[in-house]
Amino acid sequence: MNKPATPSWLSGERARNGVQFLKFAFVGAAATGLHYAIFLSLVMLLEVAPGPAAFTGAAFGACVVYLLNRRYTFATQRAHRETIPRFVALSVLGALLNGAIVGWLSSAGLHFLLSQVVATVLVLFINFVVSKKWIYR
Repeated sequence: MNKPATPSWLSGERARNGVQFLKFAFVGAAATGLHYAIFLSLVMLLEVAPGPAAFTGAAFGACVVYLLNRRYTFATQRAHRETIPRFVALSVLGALLNGAIVGWLSSAGLHFLLSQVVATVLVLFINFVVSKKWIYR
């Protein structure tokens, strides 16, 4: 019995990139969930000030992003001494870019929440490309 042919859109580099991007987005969503869980727990249960609680949640989220993307999304063997500094650099640049986009769009009259959504999507794509081509390659 012949095996049915795989549709062209499900094979090749485009499909691998699409699956990898979905993994990247899933990892980011999971890390964001952890970030918020820690943030809310610290503020609401332990009465930690919001600023330090947000920083702590973000730091844990960043660790999850780094480790899961390294192992699950990009499956790299590159040494941590090479990938961690690059990851930190991208994280800082991503945060700065996010702030700049939200600030610019908000000052142009777009609602601040919609500005944040636009910035999140743009930074997500940029982070994926840089992670794939520079950090974990």
